[in-house]
Order: sequence, then C-alpha cells, then structure tokens
Amino acid sequence: MILYSLRRLGAGLVLAFLVTMITYLLLSLTIDDVVASLLGPAANPETIDARKAAMGLDRPVLVQYADWLAHAVRGDFGVSYFTSEPVESAVTTRLSVTLSIVVVALFLTAVISVVLGVLAASRGGAIDRGAQALSMVGFLVPNLLLAIILVYVLSIRLHWLPATGFSHFSENPGRWAATITIPVLALMVAGIASLTAQVRGAMIDELRKDYIRTLRTRGLSTRSIVLRHALRNAAGPALTVLSLEFITMVGGALIIENIFALPGYGSYAFSASLQGDVPIIMGITAFAVLLVVGVNLVVDLLNGWLNPKARVH
Repeated sequence: MILYSLRRLGAGLVLAFLVTMITYLLLSLTIDDVVASLLGPAANPETIDARKAAMGLDRPVLVQYADWLAHAVRGDFGVSYFTSEPVESAVTTRLSVTLSIVVVALFLTAVISVVLGVLAASRGGAIDRGAQALSMVGFLVPNLLLAIILVYVLSIRLHWLPATGFSHFSENPGRWAATITIPVLALMVAGIASLTAQVRGAMIDELRKDYIRTLRTRGLSTRSIVLRHALRNAAGPALTVLSLEFITMVGGALIIENIFALPGYGSYAFSASLQGDVPIIMGITAFAVLLVVGVNLVVDLLNGWLNPKARVH
C-alpha cells in the first residue's frame, strides 16, 4: 500500500510539473502585451524592454520558469503585476470561498446520489424510474440555465434567497448558508445525474453476480448484502466519477461565481486572465493542480483500500 501511494503521489507531482511548465510557456508568448498594459498607452518598445529587464522577463523562458518553480516550492508565488498583492494570500483567501461552495455541493451530491442509486438498483419500480428521470434532467439542463432559473424563482419571484453576494461562515452561518444555496444547487444537479447513474448501474451489476446469490442462500438480509457487500464493490467506479465531479465543479465555479458575484477562485481567475497577470495565473494554476492531485490521490487510496487488485495497476 505504501509503494502504491508513493507511485500515485509521484505521478501527481509529475502532472503538476508539466501543467505549470506548459502554462508558463504559453503565458510567456503574451508577456510583451502584459508589460505594455502595465506601462500604459505611452509605452514604446524601449521602455517595454527596460521594464522586462527590470522584472527579469528578458531571460530565457525555461530559466524564468525554473526560477518561479524554485520560489514556488518554498511557498513564494510572487506578487501580482497589477496590484502587488502577494499571490499565495490572494489565492488562498478566494479559494476558501470556492471550496465552501464546492465541498458542500460535492458532499450533498455524494449522499443523494448514493442513496438514490442504491434504492433504484435494489428496489426498482417508481424509485428507479424517478432516479432515471432525475438523471435525464440533470444531463440535459446546463448549469448556466439552471442557475438563471433558480435565481428567477427563488430570488426574484419568491424572495427566499439572495441572488448575489457572499458571507463567510465565521461571520454569519445563517447568511452564509443563504448565499451559497443557489450556487450549490446549480452545481449539484449535473453531478447527481452522472453519479446516480453510475451508482445505479454498478449496483445492478453487483446484485446480479453469483456471490450475491450465494449470500442470499446463506440467509443474509437484503440490507446486509446491499450495504456490506454490493455497495463496497460498486464504490470504486463511483469514487472515480466523484473525483471527476469535483474537478467539474471547480471548473463550473468559474461561471457560477461570476453569475452570483461571489469573490471566489473562479471569478479571480477570470479577471487575472483578462489582465494577463502572470504571477496570479501561475499561482491559481499551481493551487488548482495540487488540489486536483490531492483529491485524485485520496480517491486512488480509497480505491486501493476497497479493491486490492487496483494496487497492481
């Protein structure tokens, strides 16, 4: 298990290295425009070159990246070109907003999907048809359209929830819950659709296997067979889908946060990309990759624990 964990961790770090290096190389292609934007409309080629030299941007790109990486591994991601704000504090502050939405959405998605998928597979009938109908709706309705519908119904027509803004949990838990409800709902629906379908399909496959019939002949209760045996074996693929949903939700936050004026990671990434603020974009990329690597590592370890055969691959 230790060797398996180290292999997964090594693969994740290689992925983080490649993604940040490619991102830096692509950003370097726009550096002249970024420096010109910093200097204003009166900038000429000489002043642009002088500013690039002062910022160390006249060196070979790979040398610049190596310098950035050497500082990043020590926790120094630099400062914003435009605001001089330290990158790590700017990103972590906004990341806490995004994670407060994504983690709640992911947790509720997992709970609802597992319950629906297990009930649909084990009981069938109206519950199964309802789960399939919900999955169909979730696949067909995009997050953006769903967010607009929720705002119109819950905020504009019923005045139950605020349409924009954010309050931190530490400041006012009730207000925090009210401000994240619609964004969480908008993120959840597609995730519930795919994860419920995955859990339902995996559970149906497991319940049809010979070992389940053997367990039934031994007199085990249906609840014990479903929860202790079939669900455990079906959990591996569901965990993989859940980790993909986490990545999708973090990406979906880019749209959701802009719609609801939330001061999170996605909206900050959007504004930094428009400006070409290289240190901020690199910091956001590094944190995002490490977050994805961390979640995938946890999922891989859970898969390895649930299914020892997975450790061989």
